[in-house]
Amino acid sequence: MAGTQRQGRFTFFWKEESPFSQWHRSEFVVDGVHYGCTEQYMMAGKARVFGDMEVLASILKTSAPKAQKALGRKVRNFDAATWERERERVVHEGNRAKFTQNASLLEALLATAGTELVEASPMDRIWGVGLSMDNPNIQDPSKWRGLNLLGKVLTRLREDLIAEGITVASVSASRASTHPAAAPGR
Repeated sequence: MAGTQRQGRFTFFWKEESPFSQWHRSEFVVDGVHYGCTEQYMMAGKARVFGDMEVLASILKTSAPKAQKALGRKVRNFDAATWERERERVVHEGNRAKFTQNASLLEALLATAGTELVEASPMDRIWGVGLSMDNPNIQDPSKWRGLNLLGKVLTRLREDLIAEGITVASVSASRASTHPAAAPGR
């Protein structure tokens, strides 16, 4: 998988080529709203948490993850403590929709079973570990410079989906029943 590397007990990922990236193109719908990636969902969720409907509308209109992130930084009435309480829930919800509405992405997530997902972003110390995949310290969690919140959310989500019996076949069947044109052979 592009942007993804399994090494021992870890699955490292970074950049939008990886299916685990927030910027990876992945169409999904939550409460009738269409999203093009989980970055858009996260930034929209941030705007909702703080009641900024103007920025929310702008986030939903743009398809570029970089622009969505920039808009998320403009959310009015932002409070760091509130966002720290809400951010993982928002990201979990978005990724649950992403992976349960896209069979190929779910297949990639389930294939990481038995490993801890790790966002190997050398620049992100909140959602990632602050180290790149090729940094030897990445193999030792005590040397990580970041919290790896995205990796933790994805690892927990994968375990939740496995416990719930969600499979690629069930997601494919659900998609075919709600989107007949997407069903194989049609």
